[in-house]
Amino acid sequence: MKITFYGHASLGIQIKDIYILVDPFITGNEKASGIDINTLKADYILVTHAHQDHILDVEVIAKRTGAVIVSNYEIVTYFQNKDLEGHPMNHGGSWDFEFGNLKYVNAIHTSSFPDGSYGGQPGGFIIEGEHKTIYIAGDTALTMDMKLIPMQTELDLAILPIGDNFTMGIDDAILASDFIACDKILGYHFDTFGYIEINHDEAKRKFFDKGKDLMLLEIGESMEL
Repeated sequence: MKITFYGHASLGIQIKDIYILVDPFITGNEKASGIDINTLKADYILVTHAHQDHILDVEVIAKRTGAVIVSNYEIVTYFQNKDLEGHPMNHGGSWDFEFGNLKYVNAIHTSSFPDGSYGGQPGGFIIEGEHKTIYIAGDTALTMDMKLIPMQTELDLAILPIGDNFTMGIDDAILASDFIACDKILGYHFDTFGYIEINHDEAKRKFFDKGKDLMLLEIGESMEL
């Protein structure tokens, strides 16, 4: 499994020959100006919620690639009305896709489209594929629901928001890693704009002091799992 960070909360995940994009917000992020969305491969696009900084490039990429959009019912319906292909899910549900099993789990946040219309309830994803299991938390506060995850699956990696203000910050993300029983964390949703700028060295030190590994990838950088 190969994971690429495209800035903010945007990710690329390759599982064998299947390409997954998560929350593509690239053209609106000046820090990701080096990423050309026309070169990105996508068989599936996972969307955690409807805020613009998570859906901005969904339509353009899906039209070019024919990717299947996977999200809650309201978000998928929104894009299906634009003649795009989608697979609707809701909290607690899972489905076996060609890349592995995908489960849609709780997140505490808000969700509305840029025009103010209802975007359903926000969520996160657990992907079990290629003998590796990852948790993509989406935009969320720390929640006790996270404690349910290790009751059903053992995570190899958790991708957690760490920018604070709109989501968990560093200290809550450390607690979240305890809740989900995963000490290998990839941080995201940080530094894009002033409200969520973090001190990288301090963040890594806090995780290290708790016996945990916080990875902060540069935009366009990848890791293998």
